[in-house]
Amino acid sequence: MYQSIVVAAALFSQGATTRGLIGKAAKLLSPGGRITLVHVMEELPAFVVAAMSKDQLNAKRAEVRRQLEAVAGAAGGKPVEIDLRAGKPSSQILECAEDNGADLIMIASHKPGLSDYFIGSTAARVVRHAQCSVLISRRFV
Repeated sequence: MYQSIVVAAALFSQGATTRGLIGKAAKLLSPGGRITLVHVMEELPAFVVAAMSKDQLNAKRAEVRRQLEAVAGAAGGKPVEIDLRAGKPSSQILECAEDNGADLIMIASHKPGLSDYFIGSTAARVVRHAQCSVLISRRFV
């Protein structure tokens, strides 16, 4: 059982993969433990940000948070904190795990192809640099 689990959220497929990870995390969580759902919004190029209004950026962030809150319901009533970050996904996932004293990171990885035979590039970076256990779930959606 784990005291602090960080689940890296991907919102493709209406969050189906992340819902599965949250359900698994809820089963692995110690009584009194916590789940942190982290989603990393990749930083936009400066010329894109300059062309968007603050309202548009805030609306996008609010929409992502709403989706994360909906996905968090898969924890079956266990507490889920939402951590929305910006930057390079692997770095931010690792930083979130460190900030939360995580003893497990859960991340999905797509079915391998020729370009990344074993696991996806973000998952691979997390595995290589994590200071705690990492559970990789395959996504076949």
